[in-house]
Amino acid sequence: MKKIIDLNSDLGESFGQWQMGNDHAMLKVVSSANVACGFHAGSPEGIFNTLIEAKANHVVVGAHVGYPDLVGFGRRNMDISSNELIADVIYQIGALKGLAVAAGCHVDYVKPHGALYNTIAHDKRQGMAVIEAICAIDPQLVLVALAGSPLIEWAKESGLTVVAEAFADRAYHANGTLVSRKEVGSVLHDPEQVAQRMLQFVNEGGVMSIEGTFTPIDAGSICVHGDSPGALAMAQKVRELLQQNGVEITAFAGRGQ
Repeated sequence: MKKIIDLNSDLGESFGQWQMGNDHAMLKVVSSANVACGFHAGSPEGIFNTLIEAKANHVVVGAHVGYPDLVGFGRRNMDISSNELIADVIYQIGALKGLAVAAGCHVDYVKPHGALYNTIAHDKRQGMAVIEAICAIDPQLVLVALAGSPLIEWAKESGLTVVAEAFADRAYHANGTLVSRKEVGSVLHDPEQVAQRMLQFVNEGGVMSIEGTFTPIDAGSICVHGDSPGALAMAQKVRELLQQNGVEITAFAGRGQ
């Protein structure tokens, strides 16, 4: 059976004259684009331009929703009320859907960003608020979640389709959790090493942990970050090596349609 995997990246995060990443180049590498919705990053014009380019490159679009935290880039935890979080997520998805219609494309999935992503992976109250928001605006949207997290089952029980993801440039513990960014060795920077790890993940269903043991990861998408130094070269190397070894790069949201 032919091996298939999705490559996703966080895009649309530039704000006015402040530039983040290289969306133009990254959209030629990935199959899915997690597009910022203005709460943690992204200006309307920049988001709109990213959507237009995503359509031109046949890249599937997802809403990259986050906490209302432009200054902290959405990476600060917030003890936000459930009702506020529900409204915030609906608002962000709705805004991106509107821009997508004008750009001639559509939104197929939701991937939470930063602190929100990490919090709802295990915090049921906030997790259920995000799930409720997605169900309220469009229950056909796919939710992208951290592989092995309780959020996956909560979402499935609520009727959502869920795709788990693995991170190309992050180290894993033996129990399948990500190594904290505060620890040495948590983020990988060598494109060749990262690409070889992702080939192992696709072929064997896991990677070597920071403790030196093989760690299974059940995921249908690989995140290649777009905002770190050397991110583009890393993403290109991952795609190149996977394709050289017979792996098809296809967006999860477009399969079987």
